[in-house]
Parts: sequence; structure tokens; C-alpha cells
Amino acid sequence: MARPITDLSFPITEDIGHSVEKREIALYQFVRRKAPALLILGGMHGDEPKGVSLARYWLDLLIHDSELARSLNWMIILAVNPDGLLRRKRRNSRQVDLNRNFPTRNWKLGSRQSRMYGGPEPASEPETRAVISVVESCRPNVILTLHSIGANRYCNNYDGPARRLAHCLRRVNGYPVTKSIGYPTPGSFGTWAGIELGIPTITLELPSHHSPRICLEENRNILKALAATLKFAV
Repeated sequence: MARPITDLSFPITEDIGHSVEKREIALYQFVRRKAPALLILGGMHGDEPKGVSLARYWLDLLIHDSELARSLNWMIILAVNPDGLLRRKRRNSRQVDLNRNFPTRNWKLGSRQSRMYGGPEPASEPETRAVISVVESCRPNVILTLHSIGANRYCNNYDGPARRLAHCLRRVNGYPVTKSIGYPTPGSFGTWAGIELGIPTITLELPSHHSPRICLEENRNILKALAATLKFAV
């Protein structure tokens, strides 16, 4: 899969799949042997670009901070849904909500008219399968997904054995820690990776009413906090 980065000034990207419209889905990886692996996913919903901006900031931070880059095995996908991101639409170009398309036990066929339509079957979408391939081949110890949410529901939402890590994030960004987002999410990535695979998974829900600059200020030190917490934990 991904090759180690030997020159931190020039990250190596790996093509791990393509969108429906054949846009590349790239994985950036900084490898340190015998260190915990942390996977970051941005842009699963195309109308939530703040998560992509934050992932780009963190990627740039790792490029220029060699000590931080060497602290963990970092893996970053900036935009899981590049077609949706281009159009600022939640779903992919086949009108599937990728965060309802994972092969969970609670996946269900919904209405195509729903903005949360999970596709005709689990993992029907190439973007979903690209993420699955990374998780299954790289076996990250922790996963952090970046979203944004309205109605003052911003939070550090966790699935699986990630409560302690969610509180670690809270000490940085001040967001509430929640086990449930407050509504059903059949076929979600968090259910698949966190609950069913048992990988500590946190969905960082950025406040949609805050500017990208404020979201960045609130979360710029998340990677350093996670590195300090995970360095000797795995």
C-alpha cells in the first residue's frame, strides 16, 4: 500500500482508489516503525469542507514538524468524496451518502430521495471501498474522521473503545464528548470501524456556525495531544 516518506518536505501520495467520476483518492502516509498508526479521514461529505481544510492544515504541519511526523504512523485522506466536494454536495455523484454506505450489520436500504441514502447495497461505492481497503490493509490503531454539524451539536463523538481519546480531544478543543450523535446512522463509518471492528474511532464534528479560522484555532493542537497520548499506549 503506502510507501514510507523518506523526505518530510515531499510527502509521497498513494492512489488508493477513485471516485465515481475517476478523481483520485490519495493517501498521505508518514511511517515510523513500531509506533501506533492513526488514520485521518476528511471530506466524506462534500458539503463539509471545513474538515478538509483542517486535514490540509495538519498535513502541512506534519511536513514542517519532523518531530511530530516521527511520533506516530500518520495516515491522511484529505477528501474521501472528491466529486461531492467539488460540487459542495453531501453525497457522491451517484447520490449516495458515503457515511451510510459501509457494510454494517445495521445497514438498510433507504429512499433514493433521502440526503442520507445509503446506496443500493453496502459498499456499493468506489469511495467507500477505497476507505475499507486502507483500514483493512493498514490496520490503524485509532481513526479520526472530520465532519461538521449544525444546531450547536458540535462534539467529539466516539465509537468503539475511544472514550478516553475523545476526552483527550475535549481538553484541546472544549467540545462535548458524546457516544451518540442523537439520531440513527445505519451504515456509518463509525459503526463499521469503531463498533464492529473495535478500532477506537472519533468523529470530530466541527461547528458549522464557526468560521474555518475559528475551527482551526480550536483544533490546531489535536495531533500533538493525540501523539502524546498514544505514543506509549499501543
